[in-house]
Amino acid sequence: MFKIKLNLLVKILIAIVLGILLAGVMPVWAARAFATFKSIFSQFLGFIIPLIILSMVASSIGGLGRSAGRMLLLTVGVAYASTIFSGYFTYGVCDALLPSLLSGETMAQAPESSEVFAPYFTLSIPPAMEVITALVLAFVVGIGLIYTQNNTLKGAIDDFADIISRVIASVIIPCLPVYIFAIFLEMAASDYISVVMGLFTKVIMVIIVMHVVILLLIFSIAGIITRRNPLSILKTMLPAYMTALGTSSSAATIPVTQQQIIKNGVSPAVAGMVAPLCATIHMPGSVMKVVSCSMAIIILTGGAYDITLYSAFIFMLAFTAIAAPGVPGGMIMASLGVLQSVLGFDQTACGLMIAIYVALDSFGTACNVTGDGAIALVVDKFSRKNVAVNQE
Repeated sequence: MFKIKLNLLVKILIAIVLGILLAGVMPVWAARAFATFKSIFSQFLGFIIPLIILSMVASSIGGLGRSAGRMLLLTVGVAYASTIFSGYFTYGVCDALLPSLLSGETMAQAPESSEVFAPYFTLSIPPAMEVITALVLAFVVGIGLIYTQNNTLKGAIDDFADIISRVIASVIIPCLPVYIFAIFLEMAASDYISVVMGLFTKVIMVIIVMHVVILLLIFSIAGIITRRNPLSILKTMLPAYMTALGTSSSAATIPVTQQQIIKNGVSPAVAGMVAPLCATIHMPGSVMKVVSCSMAIIILTGGAYDITLYSAFIFMLAFTAIAAPGVPGGMIMASLGVLQSVLGFDQTACGLMIAIYVALDSFGTACNVTGDGAIALVVDKFSRKNVAVNQE
């Protein structure tokens, strides 16, 4: 008997298509079973994500040697610059297109989402620490390993990272297609997404096109620096893009992102540092959504804006992205304070922002994690150069 082995990208595509097609015919008992799985797996992801970040970042930094400090600064600097660039790029495009595209449109109250299929039961699995706590602790432990040269602690951290890697390979990756199927099954069964997307159809199309352009720009720059074909390295990152499209979580996509980064020729040590780190600080797609949707709301409500206002907003938003939890929709929840303090959004405007953001969440997340592959290539290029110089 022949066994057909499908790669992760194909499995995810099949899961998305089946989720959409079966939403109208799936028996309630079966839909609720998938909803139960989604709820439990989501809790497990929330539990394991800080451990992934802590173990992999600490282990990778500890194995990089004395150049780790420079690599960390380089990674953070490039990621933040990419996020800021995305914000200004979005402002320029939206300022040129949205006033004419939204001419004659009026603001309407988006409907609240409702849970179509409730899980049979839920299981609460609180994480041992917050994502940002795990990230800071990973920095402290990893850099400490470099300067103390404590082989016992380094071995324990490496063993911990190996355990987490086995959990990823044996549990998370095999379950991802089912999880994505359950997500799209629930989305397709509700008309909430279609209503919100119908309200902002023109804005959504502009955002999707901008995502493509941003990725092409980012990978073109990475291709020039590394002397690689940008389309080829971008193609390798597609499984990460599709995974994020289904999970709507950069952190939940870390295993796939890291796997595809390594396939692009990046060293495992650099991939192990960049993938978890950039999952929490590199947010070009998310910033693009917040900037464009906020501008659309201001235009639709007859408000005023300028580059000075949005400069303050973009820089604060990029910092806020670092504190956003690694869960679907985390960025918009962390951004509400900036929307209120800088742009003066009221509760109604913030509620609409949440609705639109959630409807587009997966596209921004997919842009974020795919761009992480370009950053990893740049960091790997300079790390190899530093190693070569040190050896000389």
